[in-house]
Formats: sequence, C-alpha cells, structure tokens
Amino acid sequence: MPKPNKTFLRALAGETLPVPPIWLMRQAGRYLPEYRATRSEAGSFLDLCYNPDLACEVTLQPLRRYDFDAAILFSDILVIPQALGQHLAFKQGEGPQLEAIRDASGLGILNVDHIHDTLGPVYETVAKLSASIPSHTSLIGFAGAPWTVATYMVEGKGSKDFANIRRFAYGDPDGFSRLIDILVEATTQYLLKQVEAGAECIQLFETWGGVLSENGFERWVIEPTKKIVANLKAVHPDLPVIGFPRGAGLHLIDFKQQTGVDAVGLDSGVPLKWVAEKLQPLGPVQGNLDPMYLITGGDEMIDEPRRILDVLRDGPFIFNLGHGITPETSPENVGKLVDFIRNYR
Repeated sequence: MPKPNKTFLRALAGETLPVPPIWLMRQAGRYLPEYRATRSEAGSFLDLCYNPDLACEVTLQPLRRYDFDAAILFSDILVIPQALGQHLAFKQGEGPQLEAIRDASGLGILNVDHIHDTLGPVYETVAKLSASIPSHTSLIGFAGAPWTVATYMVEGKGSKDFANIRRFAYGDPDGFSRLIDILVEATTQYLLKQVEAGAECIQLFETWGGVLSENGFERWVIEPTKKIVANLKAVHPDLPVIGFPRGAGLHLIDFKQQTGVDAVGLDSGVPLKWVAEKLQPLGPVQGNLDPMYLITGGDEMIDEPRRILDVLRDGPFIFNLGHGITPETSPENVGKLVDFIRNYR
C-alpha cells in the first residue's frame, strides 16, 4: 500500500504528526447559518439527506469556513432501518419516530434485498463529494453500528433507559441476534457502496454502547463491529475504519483489540492519561473535546484543547469532539478552535 499523503489518512495509518488533523462530528449542522438556509430549501431533514446536490452542499459548507482535514458524508444513521422497510419520520422538536419492533415477531417487515433502492441518493452524494472536496481533504463515509441503530428500531425513538431493547436483547437473545444479523448485512452493503462511490475511510457510530452490561457489550457491540470490519476489509484490505463506542470506558481496550478497527473515537469522559498509556499504543485515537466548550468560549475553550494535545501529542491522534457540535455553538468559536489546533506547537 502506498503511503497516504493526506494528513488525516496519515494519522489513521499510525503516523504521529506535529500538528494533528482536525474535523468535528456534526461539523455540517444547524450552528451554521448557511446550513439552516439549505435545510429550509430542502424541506424536511430526510429530504435533505436524500437530495445529493443539497447534501453535498451542506457537507462542503464547513470546509469553506474552516478547511477541515476531513469531510464526513451528510446523512443519518436511521436511513438503514428506513431502507430495510421500517417507517421513519422526523418530527419537529421530537427527533426520529419509528414504528417500534419490540420482539422477534416484528422482524418480518425487514428486507435487505432492496436497500439500495432507497439508499441510492446517498451513494450519489458520496460520489459528488469525492469530486468536489479539496485534494488535501479526506472523505469519511459512515453508518450507525448495529446496537445503536437497533435501539431506535426497538424503542421507536430516542430513549433514556433503553428498557425495551434491553428486555428484547436479554430476554430473547436468539431473536435479537436475528435483528443484529440483519443490521450487520445491511450496514456492510451500505458501507461497501459508499467506498465504491469514493469514501476513503469509514466511521461506525456506536452512540449507545455504554448502556450495556459487560457481556452485552461483548455480544452486541464488539462482535457485530468485528463482523462488519472483517467484511469491509475482505473487499478493501487497506480501508481505514474508526470505531466510536461512546460511553465504553474500560471496554475501549477490548473494543480496539477485538474488532479490527484501525482507530478509536473517544468521548469526553475518557481519562486522557489512561488513553496515552493504555489505548494509544494500540493505534490512533480521535477526540475528545466536550462540545460545551464551544458554547461557553473564553480561556477554557483554549485551555482544554491544549491539555488534550499536551497529553496525546506523542502518539497518532486526530483532534475531534467527544460528541457532535450542538446548534447553539458559535461559528466564530469553531474558527478560534481550528486556529488554535493548527498553530499548536
């Protein structure tokens, strides 16, 4: 494999760089006035996700402002259940709403065979981005990891206690495995199509993995992720994959060692000294500024990134947040953060 020349891909390949690459989760989003204008033009959120021209435009907007080292496809993790046949709607102020599948008897509506009929516009967006982003910018494709996508499919919406999905997973593990297997297959196909269209890296978002027991994390987070990574690398052996198991804590070591991911995303609660001593020697890490600092601003908004860089500078590292940018964020503060990272020595 030739050595990558893009900064983001060099860090993912394990190179320690004097100035780390930077991109931010949800860097295309409601904090930008130009995003809000495009979102209004699109109509609904899902209309925006499935409009290649507009989805490409909102992906490019933060690059024009901040020249991030990576662009991430603009879409949503819940296009997979929709493509499988589950009804999905986004209600203003309420978030996603799905027709809940509470047990194995509801799995009959799901069909992997025709997912590309729904997801075709997403692949078109990736192809447009591949042709549109600057030559030094890397293109990230993504999907939700099976457990996290399943939480929405079973709960029918976001949840605080995840009681319904834990009841399904712990009470009928064989039935729940069928759902996870469907998601592994659909996610693999979806991501392979993104790579074919031009994605240079894949990130798997495991937003809700931290709610599981130790055994649950092994079975429903590590094992499905391992299968997807193996499937992807069977076709594209050199494809970099980032896993982001938010809230995983000490499970991060097993996650890195057992799944085959190339890099691990860190949430804001992970102790950085532990990361530098135990996790970063295993491969690149990405994270982990609390997005709230971009809202509060001030000296702390610079002091905290400096602390992160001081601790993680001696290993392969990509600067990011511990979760996505929130709508209340000031675009000017994002610019100040990027300037600080780029000038850090």
